[in-house]
Amino acid sequence: MSAATTGVASSTTANTDRAFWEHLWRQSGIQFVALFVIAYGLYGYQPQVGASATELVAFYTGERTRILIAAVCSGLAALNLMWFAAALRTVLADAGQDGWGAAATAASSAVGGLFLLYTAIGAGLAYSIAGSGNPSLTSGLNDLTWALAVLSSFPRAMLIMAGSFGFWRAGLISNALFGACVGAVVLGVAGGTTWLSGVWGPDGVYARFVWPLIGVVWVVIMSRVLLTKTPATRAAW
Repeated sequence: MSAATTGVASSTTANTDRAFWEHLWRQSGIQFVALFVIAYGLYGYQPQVGASATELVAFYTGERTRILIAAVCSGLAALNLMWFAAALRTVLADAGQDGWGAAATAASSAVGGLFLLYTAIGAGLAYSIAGSGNPSLTSGLNDLTWALAVLSSFPRAMLIMAGSFGFWRAGLISNALFGACVGAVVLGVAGGTTWLSGVWGPDGVYARFVWPLIGVVWVVIMSRVLLTKTPATRAAW
């Protein structure tokens, strides 16, 4: 085989490898959604704010195995979320919207950090804290996880805003879809105000079900956009 032929073969292999890795990371949003849903289902219905010591111990010790398995799935989901944001950033950089891409990276880092902290507290409660005979500590940490979920609404809304505005500015999504995304951002910021009780409490229907569902749907839609766009030729992967 000549040197020229060898060089062409090596270049083709390198380009194929890059395309493979880029396609893989563009699928990370779908992987995040799958792992998130699994973890959400496994974790079960966490006791509400101000739950009794009996309810807390019954949940965290009685469902210990499920909670710890859910923690593993949650950790993998957090990793895939950050890879999803990295894929967003590279596409936006290719489209000349690197500012929005950098914002998406920053937002995903905050979301991932809060998500892992939330998971760590729940796993710690299930692993040993809830069974240690300290109901005040158990109750305080349980309430803290609900507060973390509410405060995470702001970086979650920022992630949706960065990706949506960047894709719209780059001409990758329609005006109609962009309008829906703006609505999702507004609803996401509203999630950071759920400090009342009932439906609008930290453990209410909106914070627990509606807002997470909006985020999951957005990730699925943006993943579809990522997967239908032809990857640029680069050595970044």
